[in-house]
Amino acid sequence: MAEEERKRVLVVGGSGYLGQHLLAALAPATDRLDVAFTHRSQAPPQPLLDALPSVRAFRADLRSGDGLEAISASFGQPHVVVNCAAISVPRACEMDPPATMATNVPSSLVNWLLSFGNDESLLIHLSTDQVYEGVKSFYKEEDETLPVNMYGKSKVAAEKFIIEKCSNYAILRSSIIYGPQTVSPVAKSLPIQWMDSVLSQGQQVEFFNDEFRCPVYVKDMVDVILSLAKTWLSDGKKVQVLLNVGGPDRVSRLQMAESVATVRGYDHNIIKSVSASSVNRGVASPSDISMDITKLTQMLNIKPMSFQDGVRATLVAEAS
Repeated sequence: MAEEERKRVLVVGGSGYLGQHLLAALAPATDRLDVAFTHRSQAPPQPLLDALPSVRAFRADLRSGDGLEAISASFGQPHVVVNCAAISVPRACEMDPPATMATNVPSSLVNWLLSFGNDESLLIHLSTDQVYEGVKSFYKEEDETLPVNMYGKSKVAAEKFIIEKCSNYAILRSSIIYGPQTVSPVAKSLPIQWMDSVLSQGQQVEFFNDEFRCPVYVKDMVDVILSLAKTWLSDGKKVQVLLNVGGPDRVSRLQMAESVATVRGYDHNIIKSVSASSVNRGVASPSDISMDITKLTQMLNIKPMSFQDGVRATLVAEAS
């Protein structure tokens, strides 16, 4: 009997924060899965390669598509592609709209998948809660997308492109992803670690009281991706899904800081409540993009961790 073909999973932007956490979760399955990731830098991060020796690395540029053909030749057509690559800092997006659109709308990636001429690849694409306007609470997937900044606009364009072109896709509108640092530490500041660091100094710090999100613990986001991938790899039934992925709690930056202070035992008096309008960040920011995650919990039977528990898990992991 012919041996069944091994399934292949490609994580695009695998050296980023979510990408590394996802690769670490996929690594134990490399006895039956081939796992690879793309990176944009000259060389992949060595600590990541050392920690995950069974995972392959490919250099690829999403804007031009350079490097994707080498993946076809050496790795083959992936059965699952998880696209974590993006310019995700809203101010950076505002400063360079063309680069933002070229990176955040995965046209070269989608066209590469279409070039295989079959429906055997599922694209799991990370979108954002910033596609919503932010004028009410608990947005549902079918609510209108009216982004207030370039980052949100590029992500709406990406969603439309994928829905129009791909026969199998799962688009995940993610809130702020938080959790422990990665194997190869990422350059961007991580929200809980940053709050912990400034609060530990005992000086007064200002936090916005009027911008709301539903932060999601990184391991919950990874579980959502793995659940979608596993179902697709086992049954191959058509997938066309758009999901809000957030935690169960609607919190402001102020409430996030208070949770960190509670877990750590810091003095709450050093936390100063201010309005977001008191600071010019050089980019419009939606005020309430909290999301309804009913569809997620019903479809995948995943119940994301409460924010307080996630903060505790993050700080315990950092301490160890």
